[in-house]
Amino acid sequence: MTTVRQRRVGKGTEAAEDQPSEEKNVKPDGKILSDHTGGKLWNILSITVGGIVAISLGLLTSVYVATLHENDLWFSNIKEVEREISFRTECGLYYSYYKQMIQAASIQQGIVNCKYSCVLQQYLEPVYFYIYTLFGLQAVYVIALYVTSWLLSGTWLSGLLAACWYITNRVDTTRVEFTIPLRENWALPFFAVQIAAITYLLRTHLQPVQERLTLMAVFIATFLFSLTWQFNQFMMLIQALTLFILDCFDMLPTAKVMWLYIIQISGLLLVCVLQFFNSMILGSLLISFNASVLIARTIQKNLKKGGLLNRLGKLILHVLLVLCLTLLINKFIKKILNLESDEHIFKFLKAKFGFGATRDFDANLYLCEEAFGLLPLNTFSRLSDTLLFYIYVFVLFLMAVAAVIVAFRNLSGSNQVQFMEKMEECTITLKPDAAYNLIHTVLFGCLALSTMRMKYLWTSHMCVFASFGLCSTEVWKLILKCIHLYTSQRTRVIKYSIPIITLLYISYKFWPGIMDELSELREFYDPDTVELMNWIKSNTPNTAVFAGSMQLLAGVKLCTGRTLTNHPHYEDKNLRERTKQIYQIYAKRSPEDVYRILRSFGTDYVILEDSICYERRHSRGCRLRDLLDIANGHIMDGLGENEPDLKPSLYPRFCEEIKKNLPPYTIHFTRVFQNKTFHVYKLAKHK
Repeated sequence: MTTVRQRRVGKGTEAAEDQPSEEKNVKPDGKILSDHTGGKLWNILSITVGGIVAISLGLLTSVYVATLHENDLWFSNIKEVEREISFRTECGLYYSYYKQMIQAASIQQGIVNCKYSCVLQQYLEPVYFYIYTLFGLQAVYVIALYVTSWLLSGTWLSGLLAACWYITNRVDTTRVEFTIPLRENWALPFFAVQIAAITYLLRTHLQPVQERLTLMAVFIATFLFSLTWQFNQFMMLIQALTLFILDCFDMLPTAKVMWLYIIQISGLLLVCVLQFFNSMILGSLLISFNASVLIARTIQKNLKKGGLLNRLGKLILHVLLVLCLTLLINKFIKKILNLESDEHIFKFLKAKFGFGATRDFDANLYLCEEAFGLLPLNTFSRLSDTLLFYIYVFVLFLMAVAAVIVAFRNLSGSNQVQFMEKMEECTITLKPDAAYNLIHTVLFGCLALSTMRMKYLWTSHMCVFASFGLCSTEVWKLILKCIHLYTSQRTRVIKYSIPIITLLYISYKFWPGIMDELSELREFYDPDTVELMNWIKSNTPNTAVFAGSMQLLAGVKLCTGRTLTNHPHYEDKNLRERTKQIYQIYAKRSPEDVYRILRSFGTDYVILEDSICYERRHSRGCRLRDLLDIANGHIMDGLGENEPDLKPSLYPRFCEEIKKNLPPYTIHFTRVFQNKTFHVYKLAKHK
């Protein structure tokens, strides 16, 4: 089992401050800061300083996570096989493809021409080229968060605060330092860039050239995000819902919303082509939903005209039409193309939200993983330590109230103008970019609360949204007007002083801890897995086929290059079914059945892990052997209740019984390697 241990001694804009507020009427006593300090010169200076700070923080974050990774594993000192084993579970599978490409002799063998990489790797080891690319993307990530906050608030101080919150809440905002090759670590920086580009696109008074360039940036970021993460369609579906909600309440320019729908569809279709016509993309709900919205908007004219009741009636009809069209189009596509790649996800969601229990092995495999459970409550206590959560809730409440008022005004039309004029003193106009980020953070917050693994999409944006609110002129103007204390000078003082005080507090409280963290030195330690990989390379033919757990086999592929029967890529129905069959080595099955299954996939060697056979990490009912028993209709081991229709198995558990070397087992299986963790058996080849 992979662990780390203590090292042994002796081992060798203000810029937007300068841009006018997008309110149409600016009072003389509310002039922007640039009017008092030199106009364009101050504007240029502010943008320059803000840009330098953004790049510096991005690079510092990259160096910070790279240093943590080195300190945790002593990566520069361990052997190549240990470095590769440190890429745990599916991370090893992803890195193995990179390793395969750089070792290829030609484009045909490597899919991608690696000549450029090989030139770079004359000066940098391939593994370092890989991990430094990932750590470099963290710089892009932080800069994108910084810029988004800057665009929303009008001051780069907001971006500075967002970046500092991202770093000090690292445990809940990223896991890149210990899951480097994970697909989300490639994708999330591009998603952050896309959000920044959308935020800029939704600003008013953009020139046509600016708008076209921004749309191009949104498309490129959307494409790269979609290309690098298998869950892209679900994330962008939430994004499409955000656009749909805001468009329904007339809070975004319709033309820009339509362009964003088209960009999402075209980005996914391009990815589909590049992934050898990945059918799962064609059957995604995102493509069906976006197509439905575009069709519905074509059918329904004058959707945004009329009084309150008229608008509400049209809106309800529009929502129902879009939902029905989405289901019909999605059903049609899946029927025509015979798609079943994502059925396990919908089974998982159905069981997770209480729409019936399931015995489906794949769905239960997700349900029993902590990462797919509810967000733990201690997450909020950690986020509160940096004041992030408190400020986020405060800003979210104010912006939500403003959004409700603006939505009501938009739906009401001219009938409620007098009422709204009475409310004007305590309300603000919610700008499109702020409205988008508000609904975005709400929907992704719901996703994170329901599924812990998705919290990184929410917590990083939480940093952006909280810092924007704390540095926003509009937010403080709203508060001060409502308590009859508003002056432009007082607003300016508060919007700078409170963020600065917050930054000082964060620095004072967390700087010593960061320094201690950077000074803690540990090293990678997993001798059993290293011994296994070395044995496989030395004692088995290059053409040998191995069976075992998905996580371990990813490491076998990376470290030894041997052929596998299954691996952690779980978006293919046939591969999921194959994995379930291979996992019968941990079920209560006869040796003849297990042998027949393994040989049907061409298996030469099978690796059994004690950590799975005698698992204690999960509670009863969620251990892998329990999931297999339930799927096979067998009673689970240990004390506890069983469902009435489950029956005792006729055979003992295979992974336990094979170790006794009884004749029914030794006929088919010969043990060729063992240590404290692993047992390797060679399959007999009967004629």
